Amino acid sequence: MPFAYWCVLIAALLPIVWVTVAKRGGTDNNHPRDEVATLSADKRRAYAAHQNAYENFPFFAAAVIIAVTQGVTASSLNWLAAAYIAVRIAHGLFYIADKASLRSLMFLLGLVANIAIFVLPAFK
Repeated sequence: MPFAYWCVLIAALLPIVWVTVAKRGGTDNNHPRDEVATLSADKRRAYAAHQNAYENFPFFAAAVIIAVTQGVTASSLNWLAAAYIAVRIAHGLFYIADKASLRSLMFLLGLVANIAIFVLPAFK
């Protein structure tokens, strides 16, 4: 199994990491979405990172699956998938830390990595 598939698993679990940060310290789990507006600023940003991670996951997963099924070299795919995971982790950390410019840069780098993965089959 390519390392890139493990990166898909990490990307799938990453939203859970960010929502755990958002909810640490106790929250009302009976109405979790209603409580978001009352969270502290850093926890609201962690919740936003959680949502953004879910929003970005389908493109990444599809790009990796397409690249593998089209027979791209594992080394290129694995490197790009690892880079995507690294920048998405940085994206969440910068989101929580309220570093908007760095967060946006990480978002852009993640998008570029996704596009690169998606078009890899055209260059094999």
